[in-house]
Amino acid sequence: MYEMKDEYLTGIESIDAEHCRLFEIAEETYQLTMDEFIADKYDRLSDIFDELKSYTLTHFEHEEAYMKEHNYKGLISQIAAHNEFREKLNDVVIDRNDENTEELIKEVLDFITDWLVNHIYYSDKKIGEAL
Repeated sequence: MYEMKDEYLTGIESIDAEHCRLFEIAEETYQLTMDEFIADKYDRLSDIFDELKSYTLTHFEHEEAYMKEHNYKGLISQIAAHNEFREKLNDVVIDRNDENTEELIKEVLDFITDWLVNHIYYSDKKIGEAL
């Protein structure tokens, strides 16, 4: 369901590889969410979200450093979008005792999907085109 497609490529190998990993993490989250027979599902989801948060921070640092190094004119708007995504992820807490956990997971997956596809396609691709 979640996969890096050619239409999302920026032409910057390191950024594309990191985007690919973000899609992989989203797919892992989706697969785990759909599996009804995993006993420690919410613990594993919590771990995946922690990985997503950590990897996202690393990716944004790399992407922003790349843009600074190449004097990319859209850097400020990119940083603002990245900060918005960081804030949303920081608000996610997986609590197996919360009756709304499944709903939260689906909401976060929708947000991640929308953000990944739209941000990469409409913002990150411009980095490769401008440089």
